[in-house]
Amino acid sequence: MNWFKFSAPSTFYPLAGRLIPWFAALAALFGGVGLWIGLVVAPTDFQQGEAYRIIFIHVGAAWMSMFIYLVMAFWGGMGLAFKTRLSGMMTEALAPTGTMFAFLSLWTGALWGRPTWGAWWIWDARLTSSLILLFLYIGFIALTRAIDDPRRADRAGAVLLLVGVVNVPIIYFSVQWWNTLHQPASLSVGKGSSMAAIMLWGMLLCTVAMWMYSIALTLARVRTIILVRERHTDWVRALLAALPAQNSR
Repeated sequence: MNWFKFSAPSTFYPLAGRLIPWFAALAALFGGVGLWIGLVVAPTDFQQGEAYRIIFIHVGAAWMSMFIYLVMAFWGGMGLAFKTRLSGMMTEALAPTGTMFAFLSLWTGALWGRPTWGAWWIWDARLTSSLILLFLYIGFIALTRAIDDPRRADRAGAVLLLVGVVNVPIIYFSVQWWNTLHQPASLSVGKGSSMAAIMLWGMLLCTVAMWMYSIALTLARVRTIILVRERHTDWVRALLAALPAQNSR
């Protein structure tokens, strides 16, 4: 299969439409099982009590906020290098979801920190760099919306994404580089997991659900962006002209 053909909005649009129901169904499935394990099956933590259950949302949201930014930076770099129209559309479609997860990460972290640390917020290295990530998302949205020409907006947004990507490893390694109040990672590639297996499974399933949800939502949003940006092309005109005929059946 020639995957490069899907870099064109006209071919990516129908592909995205076919994929959305699958990813939405997977998000509901994994999310339901993950939350059932996290809220019902997993035992109470002997140190943090019931408050630890926020990890089933917080950890996945934190991971997704960083991962989505990296994906946006990838698309931004592709757009600068190859001048593909779809690249800018993908960054625009991903930005609101990344912003939501960045905010959710900070908010759930505050809810977790109050009973655990005794404070809603501290200027910890992990928390501060995560706040900067939220500002980068908001700055990207504000910058691209302030420029009328979509191609110029895409280039300006891509530059901001590539400059800001240095913040992602700072977030991830902050607990190792500095003496922070935030606890070290409970899961790592080299050391494995310090969590109980049932807790780990619940957290991972919730994270996969967030991943599937992000893909489904991004695909749905990028289809709308494609129709708006490509509205003057023949294929979009033909598509929109066929809609009344389909709705009348």
